[in-house]
Amino acid sequence: MFDSQTPRTTFIRTPFTANTTTGTPLRFDSPSQFASLSPDDQETDPSLAVRLIWGTTVSIHDAMGRFRSFLTHFTLAQRKQQTGEPLSADDNVPFYPMYFAHLFNTRNTNVNLDCRNLLAYPETEKLYEQLVKYPQEIIPLMDHAVTEFFMNQYENEDFGLQFQMKVRPFNLKQSVNMRELDPQKVDQLITIKGLLIRASPVIPDMKEAFFRCLVCENEVTVTVDRGRILEPTRCPRESCGGENCMTLVHNRCAFSDKQVARIQETPDVVPDGQTPQTVTLCLYDDLVDVAKPGDRLEITGIFRGVPMRVNQRQRVIRSLFRTYLDVVHIKRTDKKRVALDTQFRNEFGHESYEEGDEIERVSGADEEEIRELSRRPDVYDVLARSIAPSIYQLDDVKKGILLQLFGGTHKNITKGGSPRFRGDINVLLVGDPGTSKSQLLQYVHKIAPRGIYTSGKGSSAVGLTAYITRDPDTRQLVLESGALVLSDGGVCCIDEFDKMSDTTRSVLHEVMEQQTISVAKAGIITTLNARTSICASANPVGSRWNKDLSVPANLNLPPPLLSRFDLLYLILDRVDEDSDRRLAQHLVTLYLEDNPFTAGNDIVGVELLTKYINYARQNIKPELNNEASNELVDRYVELRKQNNDRTGSDKRINATTRQLESMIRMSEAHARMRLSNVVEKHDVLEASRLLQSGAKCLIEMEIA
Repeated sequence: MFDSQTPRTTFIRTPFTANTTTGTPLRFDSPSQFASLSPDDQETDPSLAVRLIWGTTVSIHDAMGRFRSFLTHFTLAQRKQQTGEPLSADDNVPFYPMYFAHLFNTRNTNVNLDCRNLLAYPETEKLYEQLVKYPQEIIPLMDHAVTEFFMNQYENEDFGLQFQMKVRPFNLKQSVNMRELDPQKVDQLITIKGLLIRASPVIPDMKEAFFRCLVCENEVTVTVDRGRILEPTRCPRESCGGENCMTLVHNRCAFSDKQVARIQETPDVVPDGQTPQTVTLCLYDDLVDVAKPGDRLEITGIFRGVPMRVNQRQRVIRSLFRTYLDVVHIKRTDKKRVALDTQFRNEFGHESYEEGDEIERVSGADEEEIRELSRRPDVYDVLARSIAPSIYQLDDVKKGILLQLFGGTHKNITKGGSPRFRGDINVLLVGDPGTSKSQLLQYVHKIAPRGIYTSGKGSSAVGLTAYITRDPDTRQLVLESGALVLSDGGVCCIDEFDKMSDTTRSVLHEVMEQQTISVAKAGIITTLNARTSICASANPVGSRWNKDLSVPANLNLPPPLLSRFDLLYLILDRVDEDSDRRLAQHLVTLYLEDNPFTAGNDIVGVELLTKYINYARQNIKPELNNEASNELVDRYVELRKQNNDRTGSDKRINATTRQLESMIRMSEAHARMRLSNVVEKHDVLEASRLLQSGAKCLIEMEIA
């Protein structure tokens, strides 16, 4: 049933060593040899009374027995009773037999072990502490116990000699800050959170070295221990005994996939006045290439320390150690973020490392709640009010941002060699100072699936695209991703867009239309994907809008760049006593905990909003019908006619085919918002209204 292959795992299955009652060390090839020792054997030969694994406080019999009991009897009700979660009908059924049935059906050999379950089961509380303190010894025991349990559950199946399940623990009791990593935590299981900023190509990592004697052709296999190959100095055959005659045979060695990555602290946890801390990650086999730079991750792994060599060709080492993390599990963080579109999920491979987790999975109750919300006639207004509810009014601006989060449909038309049509919507907010533009960008950044928040003045062209650096291990020139590449599949928020230099802005022309970045530097010629939505904010020239100037002149932005924005909103700060009073009352109520301003408004929470958007992005693929197509043509012709009929005082942006494509994308996003797979006429009408209201630059801070 499962393909037989060479075992590939992060951990090395070296023979176990244990102390007997007499203090004599015993070595075994697998934990099953410990488990096979019965009390009768111990009475017959007292020297076989195995107590502990060498150098630890782990009893094999005790650990294996408790873990088998956990796999057999644990139910989700035991955990939910401690956390106070509501129980369902299936929670009293043993969980792991059902979970293994799911793994059997999906042909998956990775067992994601939630450590909260270990803590909720009374017999395995001690096992959890041992797992954190001695992961190198406990995880192989768990692998063996799970493999035996799985094979016994499906004893009629032929698994092959090399079949092995791999346990990947996650959700530890506490996560560790990167700045708290110290020598005390070396060789312990820890969890850290951060932003993945770099991932190397996949490289082969030797697990078993194969040596052959040049004299007698005797063959020897040596297990690689933490990157060190214990090369035999002489032939082990007594009849030969030759010295320095063993040669390495590469094609007979066992290799596994390896990837080196770096994770960085997120800006919200960096102490004041300090730069972000980074940690090196080593990923193996199934975890290779499952996370991409730009992902916010929760990493569980073993904290390692290796000595640094004075010279690569010498055996002399320094007293300083280099630390890294041997990764055993990867999980995306923050349920309040919007999920990736289905197309990007397939390309990024996120499902492979979240299999079995409860992230981004919509339950039956959630789906019914989402469907019920979509049937409301005012669902569009309710969702728009839920975008940054602390910001007063700006309804059309919030509706445009809402459609940006839903996004259009990405199309790849291969017939005739047509290019890829983007489905991402770009939004530009322009206005006077103090009109909440930056706060809207911050809100979008917090709930976007991926993305970087940057400022125009603090960004350079290479910082947005990619820059050349040397790999610290190979010393070769490599490309490091910039903000736009890290935002691939998400939203890149650029504040102070008007203060960006012309050289920096020039790189956005290709990104905002073709959604790629072409690089030709230092002998590296490539094209990087930057399938990202741009949400930018800018101030007019002189910080105040001048009605006597055209839109490009007020913004000091070239028309080709402005035409790449689907929506352009002008937010003006007009002096009006009534509106100023209402706005001031709103701001004051934000500081009153007893009477929040949004308490009486009909809005939905952030979690429900993100679930709604996730469900729509993953399940709804709207297509145009004939009525909507005809309406799009009529609206585009009307826009072109308005350009010819405009007067000198009516200074708008010229309508091109880009505006037609913008209406198509926004119509699809509006249909997605309704959870409809068909784009109808009223979707086109709303998209046209938003486009014209932005293009005419008539959006003001209106107080009804």
